[in-house]
Amino acid sequence: MPKSMRSMLVALAMMTATCAGAQSIKINVDEHDVAIGGYDTVAYFTLGKPTKGDGRYEIRWEDAHWRFASAQHRDMFVRDPDRYAPRFGGFCALGMSRGYLSIVDPEAWRVVDGRLFLAVDKKGMESVREAPPDALDKAEKNWQTLGRR
Repeated sequence: MPKSMRSMLVALAMMTATCAGAQSIKINVDEHDVAIGGYDTVAYFTLGKPTKGDGRYEIRWEDAHWRFASAQHRDMFVRDPDRYAPRFGGFCALGMSRGYLSIVDPEAWRVVDGRLFLAVDKKGMESVREAPPDALDKAEKNWQTLGRR
């Protein structure tokens, strides 16, 4: 069996094990079920910038297609999706703090305490930065109900 095929089978097995028994969350997807506009969620952490993913390095997690810029990024996500997946399923952090789900601009982002947060636009991300300290606590509370399928 070719190495690339073997690596893909290992990745699929890991994804199945990771998802087994977990409660399903809502993910912000487009009309083709692609998460966060096809951006590579691992790149925010490793490259420090938004980077479009490549369909060659795509996996399915939480009923969404996640694209990555490289096989290495894909494999990092497979090993620890909770570390790299955007908080609130990729919905706007400010919207979540106000009690609603909102689309995002993957270019409007911030990593806080090791978690990726996205916003509706860059102005919205500034609002997230300037929000009262309890705004993320409110968002977390709202996510408990809004984020479940």
